[in-house]
Amino acid sequence: MSIGYACISIGVPGTGLRTCTKKFATPELLSEIIGSNLRSLERQIDYNVEQGIRLFRISSDIIPFAGTAVNTVDWANDFQESLKRISGKIMAGRIRVSMHPGQYTVINTKDEGVLTRAVDDLTWHAKFLDVLGTPLSSKIVLHIGGVYDDKVEAMRRFVKRFRALDDKIRRRLVIENDERLYTVDDVLQISSEIGVPVVYI
Repeated sequence: MSIGYACISIGVPGTGLRTCTKKFATPELLSEIIGSNLRSLERQIDYNVEQGIRLFRISSDIIPFAGTAVNTVDWANDFQESLKRISGKIMAGRIRVSMHPGQYTVINTKDEGVLTRAVDDLTWHAKFLDVLGTPLSSKIVLHIGGVYDDKVEAMRRFVKRFRALDDKIRRRLVIENDERLYTVDDVLQISSEIGVPVVYI
């Protein structure tokens, strides 16, 4: 059995992530922050390898404002050497990484704007894992979303929206129950329709 943890390497020097507010998010500052965050991620991977930790969730804050118009930095190209080095360490250490978008990444929403932003967010998560060269066992964990006064219909909407996603996203997604709205049984029902694995909390 492998053990792991999510995002924060408590007590490990030099592994904190930086961010900024939208007001100050110039390409120059974002590039500086991305470089710093990738160095932090590399230190986290080094620590995990040293400790024999084989599971690790990469923070979605690794690239601030990724997937939005705020961040115009070509991070995949500008930081390809750093990303290649991190990729090599992940592979050599046999670490299975994952990511988990935030609570506002909801594809069963009734709001088209929210849906567009959710798809953009999932797109960059998938791109990040692809750029790292991780196998498809490196997953993006996604909650089902809201109920919107009709849980059955909300579940149907999730299935429909999932099927409309680009394959680059779909092939990496796993779905997860939550503490209030969607039980493991609910998520298993959806899983049976869309054919993706379930993780549970």
